[in-house]
Amino acid sequence: MKKTLYLAGFSLVFGALGSWIFNEIRPAQSNAYLPEKTDNSTSITPVDNAVQAMATGNIEFVEASKKSTPCVVYIKTLSPVQVSSYWDDWFNMFGRRGEQTSSGSGVIVSEDGYIATNNHVVDGATSIEVILNNNRYVYPAKVIGTDPSTDLALLKIDAKDLPAIAIGNSEHVNIGEWVLAVGNPFNLTSTVTAGIVSAKGRNINVVNNQFPIESFIQTDAAINPGNSGGALVNLKGELIGINTAIASRTGAYNGYGFAIPVNIVSKIIKDIKEYGEVQRAFTGMEIVDITAELLERTGNQENGVYVGFVGKDGPAKEAGITEGQVILEVNGTEVNSKAVFDEQIAYYRPGDKINLRLSSGKEKTLTLVNREGTAAMLKRTLVHSETLGANFEKISKVERDRYGIDGGFRVSNIGNGIVRRMNIPDGFIFTKLNNTTYNKVEDFIKDMERIRGRIVIEGIHPNGSKQTLSFYYY
Repeated sequence: MKKTLYLAGFSLVFGALGSWIFNEIRPAQSNAYLPEKTDNSTSITPVDNAVQAMATGNIEFVEASKKSTPCVVYIKTLSPVQVSSYWDDWFNMFGRRGEQTSSGSGVIVSEDGYIATNNHVVDGATSIEVILNNNRYVYPAKVIGTDPSTDLALLKIDAKDLPAIAIGNSEHVNIGEWVLAVGNPFNLTSTVTAGIVSAKGRNINVVNNQFPIESFIQTDAAINPGNSGGALVNLKGELIGINTAIASRTGAYNGYGFAIPVNIVSKIIKDIKEYGEVQRAFTGMEIVDITAELLERTGNQENGVYVGFVGKDGPAKEAGITEGQVILEVNGTEVNSKAVFDEQIAYYRPGDKINLRLSSGKEKTLTLVNREGTAAMLKRTLVHSETLGANFEKISKVERDRYGIDGGFRVSNIGNGIVRRMNIPDGFIFTKLNNTTYNKVEDFIKDMERIRGRIVIEGIHPNGSKQTLSFYYY
């Protein structure tokens, strides 16, 4: 017993002595991981600044939050939804109609009321409200234009002198740089989360479109349901991306968030304002990533992207590009993935020229074209049907060539009506109705509105697969 007490006493004495020594010789905690000061301010990188911010009370985080949170709005939408039951299945083949409320975020991009958000936030909505300044002001919003290929939409509210966000440059964003995600997750207004840029040029196959553009900025800043359409900002409070998606098996944040680069956002907004739609440019070829299976075909050329298909009369064909070649650069910018290649092309309009450098050392110059194969600026021609509850437009030459079809009509902006009750998705292409093809969209709509009995629809799903759908309508 006495021996045990002696040991305990020695432990207490030496423990106290060790604690005193440690406190005397350790560096000051607040300065333990600060970089050395320097008079050359240009040598401090954004990442260095972020580290300093964390060590000195998150000063940059606070300032960036103050600048960006007033520019991010809360969006509420009302959309039709199908409500079915046992009796509906027997007495009404399409079920009953109801409405559901959804929410998301948006970013004020101009003082006169233009707001950028995700297309999926407002797609199919019959009513859109924008809420500013912590529920103090509510405005009805109008959809000015959408771009499903990038999942972007531009809204307008009748307001002035709004706090527009400062626009950054996504080309200057670095992996490892600190960023903030600003939005309204779980219906909570003005929430800010911090993280770093984990990767750039990510393609995660979430955009449901025939010609998707996916080159996301990946971040580990927490993004949850309701953050869609919100802002991803740098430590200056500048917009560098629109938050769009998360990679999750549960539907909640799991460490991987994705944002559309602001350079793409800016180009799309400008197109919608000037032309009413996005002026998408095409190269006349399809690009794929270089995989292990393709390395043998490329002669073990690992860098660049692979030309998988060349159209018979497009710009790539005219420039002398052939299937199997490898493209290393677009206008001097390295492209080592399809996502980055698509992003670079997305910055241009029909009629613009681009210079491609091939792995063979040759350079090719292409003149980009629109969806009809010309260099002109186009405007969409949409025909609306109240009975069908949707807009219809004739598909482009680019799509006809890609799918090997003579024609068809794409459906969009689906609201209350027959099309929604048939559970046909936005972006579906109708190619035949009861084995009949049509040249004019007006003729197709007229027959679709008045047809009764058995209906057989042939078409192409937004994912590119051909489908045959059968209904009985009375």
